[in-house]
Amino acid sequence: MENDLNTDWKELLQKLEPQFGEGLELEGIIFLVGVQELGQGFRKFSKSEKMDIMHIAICRLLSGWGYYELEGTDKDGWPHWKVVEKLPPLNVVQQQLLLKEAIVEYFRELTIDN
Repeated sequence: MENDLNTDWKELLQKLEPQFGEGLELEGIIFLVGVQELGQGFRKFSKSEKMDIMHIAICRLLSGWGYYELEGTDKDGWPHWKVVEKLPPLNVVQQQLLLKEAIVEYFRELTIDN
């Protein structure tokens, strides 16, 4: 399964690089997902907003597996999530693999929906 994920991850990077440049890393893609989910377009964000955007992305990515559920959006259009199921203890490598798998699935869904 890890080999398939590595192949899927490399293919995703190849698709994203023409628009976002070479050298994309996991954190950068998480940020892109967060900006997409926020739905306000790309603009200059404060450091605090960037952290919130990363949180939005992680919640959205893990919502497909039942860990988070969208509660709604606030008056400024920022989504808020609630924990549905606590994540199991994961080491750094396991966290990265989980997020990569969720990102690959996220972009598959975007491709299917468009």
